[in-house]
This record gives sequence, structure tokens and C-alpha cells, in this order.
Amino acid sequence: MIRSIQLRVNLKEALQEGILKLKAAQHLGLPKEDFKLKVLRKSIDARKSTIYFNYKVEVYINEPIPKDLDYIFNYQDVSKAKAIHIVGFGPAGMWAALRCIELGYKPIVLERGKKVQERRRDLKAINQDHIVGEDSNYCFGEGGAGTYSDGKLYTRSLKRGDVKRVFESLVHHGATAQILIDAHPHIGTNKLPKIVENIRETIIKYGGEVHFNSRVIDFVISNNSLKALQLQEGKELLVERVILATGHSARDIFHLLHKKNIALKAKSFAMGVRVEHPQHIIDSIQYSCGEVRDALLPAAAYSLVQQVKNRGVYSFCMCPGGFIVPAATANGEVVVNGMSPSRRNNLYANSGIVVEIDVNKDLPTYEKFGVLKGLEYQKSLERLAFTSGGRSQTAPAQRLTDFVMGKTSVNLNRTSYQPGLKSAPLHSLLPKLIGSRLRTGFAAFGEKMNGYYTEEANIVGVESRTSSPVNIPRKENLEHPEIKGLFPCGEGGGYAGGIVSAAMDGERCAEAAIVGL
Repeated sequence: MIRSIQLRVNLKEALQEGILKLKAAQHLGLPKEDFKLKVLRKSIDARKSTIYFNYKVEVYINEPIPKDLDYIFNYQDVSKAKAIHIVGFGPAGMWAALRCIELGYKPIVLERGKKVQERRRDLKAINQDHIVGEDSNYCFGEGGAGTYSDGKLYTRSLKRGDVKRVFESLVHHGATAQILIDAHPHIGTNKLPKIVENIRETIIKYGGEVHFNSRVIDFVISNNSLKALQLQEGKELLVERVILATGHSARDIFHLLHKKNIALKAKSFAMGVRVEHPQHIIDSIQYSCGEVRDALLPAAAYSLVQQVKNRGVYSFCMCPGGFIVPAATANGEVVVNGMSPSRRNNLYANSGIVVEIDVNKDLPTYEKFGVLKGLEYQKSLERLAFTSGGRSQTAPAQRLTDFVMGKTSVNLNRTSYQPGLKSAPLHSLLPKLIGSRLRTGFAAFGEKMNGYYTEEANIVGVESRTSSPVNIPRKENLEHPEIKGLFPCGEGGGYAGGIVSAAMDGERCAEAAIVGL
């Protein structure tokens, strides 16, 4: 017999060995020896003075607990099968390739950047030497922007595919099974590279191909059908089906499609800054714990949203116990992002705080760029951050309270951002569209979280790569409406917003691309 029950445990009780079994026995009225437990979900409720761990568990009465994973990944030898070409090896491209193998088709992946381990030297060059490799950086290379990220797996895209299947695929390739249980699962920037390597090894083991330093620079199209891909090194590859999974920072792809008069659409997005607090401040606010949180509690996170002048101002990609990184993809721009290691044990908490931008109403001076107006607006703010930061990867920054009050900061707080910060009047440099709403939003957040609005926090500019400012349209069968054989996919196409949703879209595009092949 199997039953599903909810259990609630406070911090003091959580220290007791076997507390879940004891709670379940009390709930069921059964001796502990008569059943076994399997935890399905764990979350923390810190809304009141007493903090609770909430568990959803399955109780197996006189039955064995089944194996942990529900899915069997039926990878098969596809070395001689028909090919599906995949451009980009981020989450969308990786899971598209894995799904192709399950379906009996050979994925041939073309990635502009380097292998995951080789990327490390280029990340060091950005952080220490302020040199941005345009094909190898925090966004481009094996695993895409997701590799050197927090590995946050929370998604609201539950109708777009099978979330649990993606989670179990991650576990199959080396992630901890804890991600199957946690309400807000994450893997950590220190763990992701090995998982990405394992996925590549699976693809190659079963006959797929993964080519690095293979940047696509042109599409050969005849009679509205994609015939070949031209690579930067001079090669031309004949193709029948192409899954375009290049991510939202591959601006050259948007420009190429636009130049070839292939239909694109301008898409609304969001931009703003990163805010960085000492982690103990966020812990104190969320857990009411003073300077030091209980060892059983993870570094505290938060989620904030406020409507300001008919636009949402909200937290994005919040990284507890994390650090801010330079996410530029070209020299002459400064872009910041955040990430956390698996233990989330760094001294700082950071989050994007961004403003919704309606691409059809908010950018009248950029209309001359047509469907690329949002992209050009992003670029203008990234160049502004570059010049105001000192024409390097040093980022412009301001104390949070100074930003809201409209004062230039005399000095700044310590930071996790390795290239360093330079005091700059972001309150006057940012366009009013963004800056004035951020100032109002931060003040409102301070009322929602007592202690959040503090001079101990820095804001760092700019957080600009939240999502694609361009949509590559596709039909119901996921194929581009004008170009036969082209399947726009993932964040770059405007169809995902994180690792899990991109992976699910990759799987869907693989399933669509093989139809009729």
C-alpha cells in the first residue's frame, strides 16, 4: 500500500535523528517498523518567527521503495543514422542532441566556443586582464551561459515539456539526486562543468558529433529551404534539418538573419542592475536570525516585484552566497550576471533588479533599427557601462542608498566582482525609463524587507541579458514560417528562460525536426 502525506518539522525537531519516520508514524498511527519513506519534495517556510521544513513524502506500507529514477534513457548507436545539425551547445542544444539519440538520429553539434575546461583560461582573461574572447566567455562555449552559472533549475514552464525528465537526465549525468526533491533546486557553478562534460561524452559515445570552435557565419538557402551552413574556418556543411540553439547573446546570428531578410520579431525584455548585499543581511531579514543563521538553513534568497509607472520592477536570477561575474561577449561593453557555487557559501548575495521594457512603446528613438531595436538598446547601455566604468571590465557602481537619493558615492562597499568596481552616478547615467523606476522600486523593496534598503549594498551596472530582445518566429510544428528545415530553439529564439525551459524546448525541437526526415 502507498500513501502520500505532508510532514512539517521545525528547526529544533530537525536535529533529531529519524524525525521524519517518527512524525509519519504519529500521523499514520503505525509502528515505525511497518513502513518505509521516500521524500518527494522539501521546502522551507520562514514566513513566521518559527521556521519549518515542509516535506511531501510517500509511505510504502509492506512494499519496497522503487528505484530513484523513473526514466530509462534509451540511447542507441546513431553513428550511421540520418543527421540533425544543431547550432549551439547550451542547454537547448545539449538536450536536443540527447533526444535525437533516443529517437534514432545522429546529432551533429556546432559550437562556436571551446570545451568547458578550455573556457576557464578565457574566463580568467576577462576577470584579471579585462580581455573578452568573443567566442569564448561566460556566455559562449560548451554548455553555454548555463555552465558557469548557479545552475538554478526552478521553472514555471510546466506545460512546455516534462520537467522531471530533464531533472532525471541531469542526475543520470552526475547531478545530485537532491535536485529531484528541493522546491528550488540548484546544482552550483563548481558542479556544472563535469555534468556538461558527461553529456558531451554520452553524445559522442552513441555516435553523435560535437565540434568546437565551429562558428556558423552564413546560411545557404535555396527555394526557401535551408541547404547548407557555412563555418568561419571556410567549411560548408550540407544540411537537411537545423536546430538553431545559439542563445540570446549570439547577436551576430540575429544580424545575419536580418541581413538575409529572414523573418524576425522585436520582443519585449527587461534591463537593470545587479544589487549585492552581504549575505548575513539577507539571512537576518528572511530568517530573523541576527548575524549568524542556523547551520541547517541554506543561504537565504528572496523574490521581489513592484509595479512602478505601469512597468514591473523585479528581482531576477537571485544568487544567495554567490558572486557577480562579467558576462560581456565583446570588448567595449560591460555586462554583469550572477552565480553561486553548490554550497552557496560566499559572503555576498546578489540579484538582478530589472525593469520591464515594452519594445513597442518604450523605445521610440530606436525605431530606425526595426526588429533589432531592443538589441541596439541593450548594446547602448552596455557601451555606457563600459565607458563609465573606465573603459575596461571594471563595472560602474553606486551604494544602493546613494543611487536612490541621487548622490554619487564617495566610496563603495567590498564586492565579489573580480574585475573591480568604479563609483559612477548610475542614477543619472541610466535612462529615466529604467533609472527612475529602479529608484522607486528599491525604496519599495526596503519597505517589504526591513533592512534591504541599506548603504551596505552596492548596485552594479548593467544587467542587460535577462532574455532575448528578438524572437525568431516558428510555426506550430516549430519550423520557421519562411525557411524549411530551420527550427529556432531555446532562449535565443525567445522560447525559454533558463536551463530547464531551454532543455525542454531542445527536446521538443528534436522531436519536431525528425518528422518526415
